[in-house]
Amino acid sequence: MAGKLLLNLRLPRVISALLLGISLSLAGLVMQTAFQNPLVDPGFLGVSQGAAFGAAFAIIFLNSIHFTVQIFAVIFGLAGLGLSYWISLKVRFGGQVLRLILAGMAVSALFSAGVGVLKYLADPIQQLPEIVFWLLGGLWAVKWVDLLYILPIIIIGVGLICIFRWRLNILILNREVAFSLGINKEKETIVAIFISVVITALMISIAGIVSWIGLVVPNIARILAGADTAKSVPLTIAIGGIFALICDDLARTLLAGEIPLSIFTGLFGAVIFVALISHRRSILT
Repeated sequence: MAGKLLLNLRLPRVISALLLGISLSLAGLVMQTAFQNPLVDPGFLGVSQGAAFGAAFAIIFLNSIHFTVQIFAVIFGLAGLGLSYWISLKVRFGGQVLRLILAGMAVSALFSAGVGVLKYLADPIQQLPEIVFWLLGGLWAVKWVDLLYILPIIIIGVGLICIFRWRLNILILNREVAFSLGINKEKETIVAIFISVVITALMISIAGIVSWIGLVVPNIARILAGADTAKSVPLTIAIGGIFALICDDLARTLLAGEIPLSIFTGLFGAVIFVALISHRRSILT
């Protein structure tokens, strides 16, 4: 009995927590490097809010089938990225980074309003609580069937970032320097961001909205290992996985009932963020 409990409940949850921390942290590191902004996280391009809209839509209109909720979360998470990129092409001022940031803010606000409308339409007895708990994030419902179908893509995405982690330094270069080195910086940036968004959307699809991991963990890694992504990527993986696992263990064991995971990631993330901006090597300098 204990063996079945460990194999069927605890093990997939532990693996999911580790993958969640690793994916969100790496996505945060890639985006902060690409946009040269330490305050960027994986959700700012409309990915998180798009995934939230997709999940809420599936819960209300598609009978809340767990697999369907995950699929729609991924689809709308990627749609958030695509819509942000399309809007950025229509902006007539600023550089590529500024246009994407502005477009991401607009798309996030759009999907956030859509989630509000869906919550208003939801059945307050059954559907609304399920939407709220999904938005708060958690791994209590993860099973092997949920994990295995996203695991190959997550491994490929994380593996590609690890293998080519030294090339992420290219994203810091300005266009003229990259061109003089024979490097297509725009192509490198798009590929790196796309991989980050895919692994983020996949993890959001099974865990819900989990905040702060993608913001604080990359900054911790850079303070400890420096700006060189060849060194900061492995450290980001280690810190992100451990951080998410600790938060999930506390969410599962601290009280008799399950506590939403994002409560702990937000609490610890905010405390760590204050410590980081107060550090002598502040992330803001």
